[in-house]
Amino acid sequence: MTTAQKPDLKQGIAVSEVPDGGTLSGLVDEEEVLLLRRGESFFATAAHCTHYHGPLAEGLVVADTVRCPWHHACFDIHTGEALRAPALDPLACWRVERVGDKAFVREKIAPSTMKAAVKVAGKSVTGAGQPKSVIVVGGGAAGLAAADMLRREGYEGPVTLISADDSPPCDRPNLSKDFLAGTAPEDWIPLRPQEFYRERNIELLLNTRVASLDVRARSLQLDDGRSIEFGAALLATGADPVQLEIPGAQPGQIHYLRTFADSRAIVARAATAKRAVVVGTSFIGLEVAASLRARGIEVHVVGHDSLPLERILGAEVGRFVQELHESRGVIFHSRNSIARIEGSHVILSDATTVEADLIVLGVGVRPAVTLAEQAGLAVDRGVTVNDYLETSAAGVFAAGDIARWPDPHSGERIRIEHWVVAERQGQVAARNILGQRHRFDAVPFFWSQHYDLAINYTGHAQQWDSIRIQGSLAARDCAISYERGGRTLAVATIGRDLSSLQAEFAMESDTYRTQ
Repeated sequence: MTTAQKPDLKQGIAVSEVPDGGTLSGLVDEEEVLLLRRGESFFATAAHCTHYHGPLAEGLVVADTVRCPWHHACFDIHTGEALRAPALDPLACWRVERVGDKAFVREKIAPSTMKAAVKVAGKSVTGAGQPKSVIVVGGGAAGLAAADMLRREGYEGPVTLISADDSPPCDRPNLSKDFLAGTAPEDWIPLRPQEFYRERNIELLLNTRVASLDVRARSLQLDDGRSIEFGAALLATGADPVQLEIPGAQPGQIHYLRTFADSRAIVARAATAKRAVVVGTSFIGLEVAASLRARGIEVHVVGHDSLPLERILGAEVGRFVQELHESRGVIFHSRNSIARIEGSHVILSDATTVEADLIVLGVGVRPAVTLAEQAGLAVDRGVTVNDYLETSAAGVFAAGDIARWPDPHSGERIRIEHWVVAERQGQVAARNILGQRHRFDAVPFFWSQHYDLAINYTGHAQQWDSIRIQGSLAARDCAISYERGGRTLAVATIGRDLSSLQAEFAMESDTYRTQ
């Protein structure tokens, strides 16, 4: 339905046109609005997600929320509040009035971006035992989401966000996707503009590293010698790319992709490059390959595995993904590695020589846990946290790529390097810093983009004993279930966004069993 064909919701809609739990997209003063029904109550919100503008009419209404079909952001239909990342901003809302058998959308209601702090004896109180100040170490997804949530929850104490990067927190998934492909401008990449930090009174320290952390004294020392005391701390130091020592490689010849600066450096080199070698056949490596092909660069992908993504998605999906890339001109060198580099000649382990004027390595990351280890926190292949994301030291929390938490869905303690997971953990940690005691029980989710094909992945399956494909990979219309012991651990979808949302909800409800 085109915009011109959408109904005017100010003129009223028959109640019977919107089923219970359903939605209807229409117009109010030329704005696209989503009308939602819950029982006999009606609500109206903006029709598009505040993250990447996904169409909420194609999403899922669960209880008093609506979820975006693209990347699973979740909004309160009463207030428009962005309850779960990746969306950080609220939806606009409209008042709905029911008159007889029709529902009329009336005036817009301004969304609230921050909860009011309770005033007691002239002081702001946002929860029992709130900290006198909060330090967030790490300027990635978890760190920004936490600082943002602290202010949204009405916390008025000092908040300091410390980042080793030279750029403010950015939209990291875009660095290997649209920005690298040249279809997203640079000003899209910062998650928040500079004025956001001023307006929210968040002190943002860039190019700054924490040298040491004293959890007993509640203080940390920066690498420039400054010392900062805190009431509570969140460690969100992320992960560092695995770097390989390759014989013959010259300084600056090999690129890694983690930061905005890394992506800009690859873009600058790609401006004149004609041939590229990408090492790594997981999501980052393949997204880089797709983005470089979009720039017209010849791309060779080198990897140890026989098929890309096989260990994560299985052989059949891996073969499909490889064929997709090959159809776009990518050349794969499977069961291979770089033996050495001689100028612009890349010699592989099977003695094949590939010419390359751009080399990008995407062979995984390691959690940045050195600060936590030196502080004496419990560490086990990541920083060990409890259900509330609190570390072994009271008042010190961890979130994002470093956190290993007890996952209620798999029954295992896991650590996941997913952007949306990091954001959601930052949000939950912030609430718990304020004494709210929210368990982190979100179902993991990520998405990957390959040219015009998106793969959504819900859940977490380190191992499985069967894979069930519903639909057709060739038609780009399928849901792939990863099962173990009669239980669905994860679902990957292509062209079935609603199925991905339904799988997420089923896993949350613990109702996903093999039929």
